[in-house]
Amino acid sequence: MAKINDNYLKLKAGYLFPEIGRRVREFSAANPDAKVIRLGIGDVTRPLAPTVLKAFHAAVDDLGTTDHFAGYGPEQGYDWLINTIIEKSYNPLGVELKTSEIFISDGSKCDCANILDIFALDNVVAIGDPVYPVYNDTNVMVGRTGEANEKGYYEKIVYLPCTEANNFNPALPTSKVDIIYLCFPNNPTGTVASKAELKKWVDYANANDCVIFFDAAYEAFITNPEIPHSIYEIEGAKKCAIEFRSFSKTAGFTGVRCGLVVVPEEVMGTTSTGEKYSFNKLWNRRVSTKFNGASYPVQRAAAAVYSDQGWQETKEIIDYYMENARLIREGLREVGVTCYGGVDAPYIWLKTPGGMSSWDFFDKLLNECNVVGTPGSGFGPSGEGYFRLSAFGHRENVIEAVARIKKNLK
Repeated sequence: MAKINDNYLKLKAGYLFPEIGRRVREFSAANPDAKVIRLGIGDVTRPLAPTVLKAFHAAVDDLGTTDHFAGYGPEQGYDWLINTIIEKSYNPLGVELKTSEIFISDGSKCDCANILDIFALDNVVAIGDPVYPVYNDTNVMVGRTGEANEKGYYEKIVYLPCTEANNFNPALPTSKVDIIYLCFPNNPTGTVASKAELKKWVDYANANDCVIFFDAAYEAFITNPEIPHSIYEIEGAKKCAIEFRSFSKTAGFTGVRCGLVVVPEEVMGTTSTGEKYSFNKLWNRRVSTKFNGASYPVQRAAAAVYSDQGWQETKEIIDYYMENARLIREGLREVGVTCYGGVDAPYIWLKTPGGMSSWDFFDKLLNECNVVGTPGSGFGPSGEGYFRLSAFGHRENVIEAVARIKKNLK
């Protein structure tokens, strides 16, 4: 009989968001007349920008013609999209990249998991706590960890607490690590890192032969001009960092699926015999073997995001969500709730009132306010006592949800 991958059995609980979905379905079935407002999962609600949609339609039409039909494209992505990203998104930051260093994908969630294919299992990984669950769970799945303890921490992973005491910016590891996950603007806390803070990490990584996995999925939501959008704005980062970006939240592609990975040619690892080898070459080999590329229409739509009109329309949608974030943040503060984030990120990280547990507060909001959020403990043990609300909602729903919560907490 075929054997299973026992590492999956180490995952003691279901993935966070399906568990939320299960509880909401049970509540809705028992309360069919309740108007449930969902501010939990970070899924977008605004339609695609008109210019992007037009490019999407045109690309689909291309597939119906002999002259413009596109079959298999380059697994790494079309050069016209990659070069557009370099020109429009990285060059304005003072970052120079080669076409060969950017890989177009079907989303950064997949990339954050798939990148583990090219790293040996005996690498020691450091992740923030709380953190996007994919970082933790995929390392468990590939077999890098031991079992979880009673707090939910897995053996062989180094956890870096992100708390009020350190402004939700983790301290440098005190033990030897090989891979460090950083996410800024942060999911779930909505906090950001300054250039000085990121330089601290880059200097540490270069001094200790570490590789940084930098998740910049929410960089388009940064409003403070002093906050870096890319880790490559920091000197030395191209020697130690791999960056992940996504069109999901930036351009509303959660259902379209497109992302990218930047793997500079200078980022090196060592073979089992101690020789240096480029992770760029390994990732290219992995992509060429296991991926057939994002679809042609999706990549045409992604390129349209960076057109002058497309970006103006996209920015208007981002501004819409950030106004939602302001309404949530300021509304909750009016009734004494301690809130973080929501300024340079579409998430509000709040302290649960009265020391209530994260899941108890989830049940309170669902049952008494018919509002869905995300328990902080689902992002890691240090998230206990906190709660995440998402700004990705319709304006009228956000206003109503805030009013319900304020009325309940007064």
